Amino acid sequence: MELTVAITGASGAIYAHRTLIHLAASGVVERINLIVSEAAKTVAMVELGFDLREAGEKTINEWIGLATDAKMVRWHRLDNMAATPSSGSHPQAGMMIVPCSMGTLGAIASGAGTNLIHRAADVTLKEGRKLVIVPRESPYNAIHLENLLKLARAGAQILPASPGFYHRPQTIEALVDHLVFRILDQFGVPHSTATRWQGESHNREPERAD
Repeated sequence: MELTVAITGASGAIYAHRTLIHLAASGVVERINLIVSEAAKTVAMVELGFDLREAGEKTINEWIGLATDAKMVRWHRLDNMAATPSSGSHPQAGMMIVPCSMGTLGAIASGAGTNLIHRAADVTLKEGRKLVIVPRESPYNAIHLENLLKLARAGAQILPASPGFYHRPQTIEALVDHLVFRILDQFGVPHSTATRWQGESHNREPERAD
């Protein structure tokens, strides 16, 4: 499986980091086309203390626990409109934008993209492939909501960065992974089922108040 992962400048760089880690460890993903916006590099430094400003494939491999010479991740410059994710004739399973800023959302929704993330998302939609958008903003204004609806109607899957709590997470990592696993589910990528809802283990009559 080949996927494109885009990271934009919304808060939530940890979601991108954990997504890359789990994709790399999945055993079914052979290639990750990675595109990182300039704002995302700033957010990663502020939130995770990791410098992506001069990063390349070796740096990303170290960041997600791969051997430095691993060939899974392919780093694409934001201004490289000739990169493979920009062409519909290049086969891949789809694309995820984790997290997705409102600026990126608006550019894709308008069809007036100016960089490789916008173009790759547009290609994903026009080819009928899976596009998962993970917005991280609060609260949403009417423009945000209209853009989300427009993309949903165009075929995108909107998966807000809203993790569940029924698995009783004890760490930030466990909380983040719950959402990451939902992202992986959209592409059929295997993962731990530790945060998956298992249903009630038994049924019982509600206690009566005398």
